[in-house]
Amino acid sequence: MLPEGCDIMNAMSKKTVTKAVFPAAGLGTRFLPATKASPKEMLPIVDKPQIEYAVEEAVRCGIRDYIIITGKNKRAIEDHFDFVHELEDNLKSKGKQSLLEQVNRFSHHSFAYIRQGRPLGLGHAILCAKPCVNDETFAVLLSDDVIDPAYNLLREMIEHYERLQSPILALMEVSPEDTDKYGIVKAEPAGDGLYRIVDLVEKPKAGTAPSNLAIIGRYILTSDIFEHLEGLTPSSGGEIQLTDGIRSLLSTRQVYGCIVRGTRYDAGDKLGFLKATVELALKDSALKKPFRKYLIELTERIR
Repeated sequence: MLPEGCDIMNAMSKKTVTKAVFPAAGLGTRFLPATKASPKEMLPIVDKPQIEYAVEEAVRCGIRDYIIITGKNKRAIEDHFDFVHELEDNLKSKGKQSLLEQVNRFSHHSFAYIRQGRPLGLGHAILCAKPCVNDETFAVLLSDDVIDPAYNLLREMIEHYERLQSPILALMEVSPEDTDKYGIVKAEPAGDGLYRIVDLVEKPKAGTAPSNLAIIGRYILTSDIFEHLEGLTPSSGGEIQLTDGIRSLLSTRQVYGCIVRGTRYDAGDKLGFLKATVELALKDSALKKPFRKYLIELTERIR
């Protein structure tokens, strides 16, 4: 029999997730020329930039510390999550208290910005966060994977982590012809929408994918991922891939995948970006009726 109070002590010793990393140093070439001098993460979907949807997702999970990996021409991200005193004074003078609270709602959170000098892959971007993460488990959110706010994927992943104390990857079924666009896993069902990851491959060539389960931009990672990323040989393009680091991590601990049950938009793709804009606008309480009416009228005109 366990000593009295042992279950409580075990529960207290289990770790949770209090830090989130947002890689945001990419060049955004798929949205040129719009991203020539502006961050792709700041492209607005309805009335919020992409990265704000990701930060809101982390806030809803009780995460307290936000680490954004930035690069050249990314200063607008820092400004967005900071106080803007001129704007604050203007809104106060006009009595727009609700709007003031909305634009300042992140200004009291803890943000750290780390510059990634060169875009050397997602794995390298995660390595840049090591000084801020230290030995803690952390979430990674890619802002161009926009998750419908009605579905809290990250909360679900954190709950799995708290139970299993193992890294968790977000997985989504994709068509076989699209497997060369993603990191793909070989996995075994583990119940409750979970899979035990057996192997991973980054963007496999056509016809070689081990499954159609693709990794999308949400991860819960333990701090030992850093030593595995540091031990990787860069690819021919000089990049360090996170998928390869997780593949190495499998040699020392179990990694799980969590199937995405809600709606995910690939806002890093032009068509996906437009789908996210239209569908999230139709969920906006102020926009949905007039916007739906407009879309019906537009459909009639272009038939």
